[in-house]
Amino acid sequence: MTTSRRDFIVGTGAAIALANLPARAASDGDTAAEKLLGEFAEEMLVDYPETASSLGIDKDKRVALKSKLTDRSAAGQQAIAKRVAKRIERLKAIDTARLSDATRIDVDVVRTAHEFAAAGFAMPYGDSALLNTSYAYRNAPYVVAQNTGAFLEIPSMLDEQHTVENAADADAYLARLEAYAGQLDGETGRLKSAAAQNVIAPDFLLDKTLAQIKIARGGKIADWSIVQSLARRTKNIPGGYGAKAEKIAADKIAPALDRQIAELEAHRKRATSDAGVWKLPRGDEYYAWALRTGTTTQMTPDQIHTMGQEELRALQSEMDGILKKQGLTQGTVGERMTALGKDQRYHFADSDAGRAKVMEYLNGRITDIRKRLPRAFATLVPGNMEIKRMAPEVEPGAPGAYGGAGTIDGKVPGKFWINLGTMGNWTTYNLATLAYHESIPGHVWQGEYTFKLPLMRSLLSFNAYTEGWALYAEQLAAELGVYDNDPVGRLGYLQSIAFRACRLVVDTGLHVKRWTRQHAIEWFATTNGSSLGEVTSEVDRYCAWPGQACGYKVGHSEINRLRTKAQKALGAKFDLRQFDDALVIGGGVPMVVLARNIDAFIAKQK
Repeated sequence: MTTSRRDFIVGTGAAIALANLPARAASDGDTAAEKLLGEFAEEMLVDYPETASSLGIDKDKRVALKSKLTDRSAAGQQAIAKRVAKRIERLKAIDTARLSDATRIDVDVVRTAHEFAAAGFAMPYGDSALLNTSYAYRNAPYVVAQNTGAFLEIPSMLDEQHTVENAADADAYLARLEAYAGQLDGETGRLKSAAAQNVIAPDFLLDKTLAQIKIARGGKIADWSIVQSLARRTKNIPGGYGAKAEKIAADKIAPALDRQIAELEAHRKRATSDAGVWKLPRGDEYYAWALRTGTTTQMTPDQIHTMGQEELRALQSEMDGILKKQGLTQGTVGERMTALGKDQRYHFADSDAGRAKVMEYLNGRITDIRKRLPRAFATLVPGNMEIKRMAPEVEPGAPGAYGGAGTIDGKVPGKFWINLGTMGNWTTYNLATLAYHESIPGHVWQGEYTFKLPLMRSLLSFNAYTEGWALYAEQLAAELGVYDNDPVGRLGYLQSIAFRACRLVVDTGLHVKRWTRQHAIEWFATTNGSSLGEVTSEVDRYCAWPGQACGYKVGHSEINRLRTKAQKALGAKFDLRQFDDALVIGGGVPMVVLARNIDAFIAKQK
């Protein structure tokens, strides 16, 4: 399905971006606008202090942020919403006609993100996360679910992003443990409010959520990751920090977890198996907002549903030819990919040794792709990263993997997290493309380019851009020859792209066409040949994060549309390295702004 320009949301300013980011602060108007955006960035760091830690800027003048966490209570969220509304009014007052192209883009992007967020805060339930850098990719109708909530998000943040080098850092960690208990109770209050509105997660999500939160609550408190992490890192710092962390966990966090468990169990007694948000009050309105935010387009659910079906047919046509050459000729593409997925030649052992083999394989793919990247980019970034297994309490409700850049100063590397709870999901032909998506040249790589932009731009991302880029990263790897002598690996790559086309069909099917969870799982597994375990986790994810899964293929298809346009316009002058620079150097943007960036790139190259 071809999307027309009218389907894309028009940005708030008449911005024409220059692909090579012209000098900023070229006029008094630029200086004032960038100063204002800088003030807004500091406000957002106060609203979401975890972001300062994730970027490694929770020090010097921002050191107070290291002791704080986001206020997840209803009152805290309402206060953030009010500040968002005030910033929108100040953004509207900027005379964009007096700005340079680059600053106009900055203002446009910030205003668009804030307006999306404000529309989410206007809903009487859910979690509007667009301005929270760590979770900007998703919005959730349920405050706590198998992939949403402080009990999942904060322990890993404290272990991975809260650095501990001295007693002050350790004291800040303890303060955050206190704040974590407050976050849990804040969420529990919002769960009670949601239940009063009949906003209750489906029974199958609550079952997963309860199983996971009970893992987090279980065992000896002294052995909890939040206690052990601080004890381990303060063994040479006097002050008995491990014991202090254990006391806070026992006195405050454990009771808060117990209260949240009790509230979730009360929800479970009222839950149904209805999967989509159509069942919620203003559910259609909620999904329309989630879809706009997830894709940064005005495409309707029906358009997206059809787009997924059409793109799937094209991808499976190519897969059919490769499968036949491998001797797999009988049945649908999905059936043949299912058969391929059962072939033990492509699997890893379900053991510690098998998991170690997965890590070795992934690191090998990253080493290889690094050597190829100068053929795809004129401007290179370090790609500072490591591959890590998710925590066991996170794995049951988590996606197969996720990744992102590290700190701006490079001291904390980017992460490619992989879910190794169910080894049957992984094969030698689907892991490589996963690595390219999550790390290099995908999320970790793209995220590092944003560090060269004004701070505010590093705080903002748009799901369709970041996930569209990550799919394009998979494509770049294929174009750089990683599968030239590996037809089964190319099948895995094509199946990965087809997987995202299936998401368009399934997400809209669940939330608009009232598909059941079981129908969605069966359709997905049989159509794409993915394992039942993998697609079950996926379908549950779409139920918890409506619209998010649609951003991948919508963004990827738009990037390819723009590349084709540039190739046609420039002919022999087209340089892939310069085009890829134009895509990535401008940072995360709504799709219409990306189109303007490429229009400017074409004009400049001509």
